[in-house]
Amino acid sequence: MAAPNAARDEVVSRIRALGAVAVVRMKDASLAMRTIEAIHRGGVSAIELTVTTPGAIALIAELTRSLGSEVLVGVGSVLDVDTARRAVDAGARYVVSPVFDEQVVRQAHDLGVAAMPGAFTPTEVLRAHRAGADVVKVFPSEVLGPAFLKGVLAPMPFLKLMPTGGVTPDNVGTWIRAGAVAVGVGGALMDPKLIGAEDWDGLTALARRLAEGVAQARAEMAS
Repeated sequence: MAAPNAARDEVVSRIRALGAVAVVRMKDASLAMRTIEAIHRGGVSAIELTVTTPGAIALIAELTRSLGSEVLVGVGSVLDVDTARRAVDAGARYVVSPVFDEQVVRQAHDLGVAAMPGAFTPTEVLRAHRAGADVVKVFPSEVLGPAFLKGVLAPMPFLKLMPTGGVTPDNVGTWIRAGAVAVGVGGALMDPKLIGAEDWDGLTALARRLAEGVAQARAEMAS
């Protein structure tokens, strides 16, 4: 288990508070800034910019310069330590992977940022947690469903799980009620039709629905 780190703890606390991370994966990066600004206006301010987006490292640097602390910028789809290092040097504050690679987790921690590796089975989830994962990304979660989270958390309630895949503004509450500390949302939020039409108000409204779904589920759980 990695030693406690205030910067990582702050990132995890903020992601938990926001409840949703936008997984930004774009073929054309020219609209990325407008897209992220629109999502941010809707209340989704944790941005995971995947390295499969052209020019992702430069975009992370641009986001950090232009929006600063307004958004929580991380890097996604990381498979090796060099990519993690370059992204963190550009300003990424957390490293997200689709799989569990202990070297990537260790590199993120050595750089002072949060590590969020992917896992698919209870065994993988626990291995990632024991390796120091700050949050475990359950991926692809659409294959497993919210009942999987609830089942895993019953004997291991100490886990911090972030389902990614299959989460939408319409079903986000189900995932939150199942025990997710936050959700990762890609295609259901990054609507290609809205982005293609440069319908920024529509994208903001979609993000707002997602944020409100998280808030409503948490209010129901607290009542």
